[in-house]
Amino acid sequence: MDETIDHRNWFQRNWKWAVPTGGCLLIIILFIAFAGTMIMGVTSLFSDSDPYKEGVARAQSNQAVTAALGTPVETYGMTKGSINYKNGDGHTNLEIPIKGPNGKGILMVVADKYTETWEYSVMEVIVNDTGEKISLLEDTEALDEW
Repeated sequence: MDETIDHRNWFQRNWKWAVPTGGCLLIIILFIAFAGTMIMGVTSLFSDSDPYKEGVARAQSNQAVTAALGTPVETYGMTKGSINYKNGDGHTNLEIPIKGPNGKGILMVVADKYTETWEYSVMEVIVNDTGEKISLLEDTEALDEW
């Protein structure tokens, strides 16, 4: 019974497949971490903007929106759109998914900034179930006329 005992450790016996597999896993993990960081950065850029905050606040306080979606109205999912700043001016075009206990909708916000304040050309909620469009600009326009 002459048996030779292999005294090498696990890595010494398996390095030919362990090194390439470990390298591939490392690349995949780094890619996922990079993508996650980019998504979080873009999401925070949108949610920290004044048009986003103003649109969400108006949607949450609008009686027609709360009647259609229920209370509380809150955001969910990924915001789509763009925000551009150049020399103090800005333009934004956002689609913010919102929901309530009774349904879901999309908050559309289109605004331009030429001075220190944003001027909204579109701010409306589109209810998913009915397709109803609820304007959030009418309330402020009526108040401005007084």
